[in-house]
Amino acid sequence: QVQLVESGGGLVQAGGSLRLSCAYSRSGFTFNSANWHRQAPGKQREWVAAIYSSGSTAYAVSVKGRFTISRDNAKNTVFLQMNDLTPDDTGVYYCFSPAAGLPTPWGQGTQVTVSS
Repeated sequence: QVQLVESGGGLVQAGGSLRLSCAYSRSGFTFNSANWHRQAPGKQREWVAAIYSSGSTAYAVSVKGRFTISRDNAKNTVFLQMNDLTPDDTGVYYCFSPAAGLPTPWGQGTQVTVSS
């Protein structure tokens, strides 16, 4: 089954950077809009950023100015560039993009851990 696949997570020190990627597991699907969400241990999943079909973007207040969401239409991939990371950014990051034919609009998530 086709699914969204995130990658790029890892362990980084505070102040560091990571770039997350989200892509479909097979061809035939293209992104319309896409969102990143995250879930910290013991907390609810929260919205982080969105990119719309127009190319416009939106960010949660907590990440604005540090995170950048973008898309590469040629590679059919959505990115989340995360700079100046803090321990509060630790969590599992999920890509969310509804599309006809997708069993679920959620990816499986990628772990981001920021050490102090």
